[in-house]
Amino acid sequence: MTYRRRSSPLHASRASAAMAYCAALAGCALVSDSPVVLGATLVAVIGAGIAAGVGREIGRAALVAVPLALLIAIVNPLVAREGLTVLARLGDAGPLGQLDITLEAVVYGAVLGLRALVVVLACALYGAAVDPDEVLRLFRRLSLRSALTATLATRMVPVLGRDARRMAEAQRCRPGPPPGRPALVRAVATGALDRAVDVAATLELRGYGSAHRPPRSLRAWSRHDAAFAASAAALVAVIVAARITAAAGFAAYPTVQIAGGVPEILLAGTLVIAAWLPFADRRGVVR
Repeated sequence: MTYRRRSSPLHASRASAAMAYCAALAGCALVSDSPVVLGATLVAVIGAGIAAGVGREIGRAALVAVPLALLIAIVNPLVAREGLTVLARLGDAGPLGQLDITLEAVVYGAVLGLRALVVVLACALYGAAVDPDEVLRLFRRLSLRSALTATLATRMVPVLGRDARRMAEAQRCRPGPPPGRPALVRAVATGALDRAVDVAATLELRGYGSAHRPPRSLRAWSRHDAAFAASAAALVAVIVAARITAAAGFAAYPTVQIAGGVPEILLAGTLVIAAWLPFADRRGVVR
């Protein structure tokens, strides 16, 4: 997944505000284990991805996240021993002991899988909507050389991927049996080393590595910067308030207890609205 600038409020905001927004969405899933909060956060992440124009990237990330969530949901009942409601007794499993599948372990496994799904999709939103160059620029005053190295690495990975695809297409056009994958890897690695030498020589000629610490950026905050920073703060405030007041309570063991009343519905709605509200203002978005 590579970043591409799109005409959305999230892409128009500065990297620090967009980072805080994505981190707040992932934090909501990590802090709370309530299915109500996790479901609302999942809706918020998917809606934010669609509003930001990266719905396809979120969908590709879901192709990896959904099997991971299912794996977690399947494994947890097999390894968890807590719970009073036994659904199936699978007998003695040797070193694992007696395997008893409980309803509580199944429910908690589903919750853990849902949490993993939300976190992966929030990270996918970050990767598709936050400019990596701006992120590295935030840390350039801490270490110029490290920021330069990371910038080159993130730029070179897509280039090497395109080189590999072009080489594979060229090999398929040649007569005879196609060469194996090791030959393709050797060709790409050789090209990467040659390219690295050329880049190093170019940077040395331009004086990189001997520059002083760059000045602090004085870019003024825009309405989109303020909107997504405020949204991140609101998401954190909502989830902290839910933890303090014990709203959207959930307990899997020893028996399943899920709070699903009016306060939980209001909490979920507030979370979704706080996440989607910054996308309502599209003024100043570059089309």
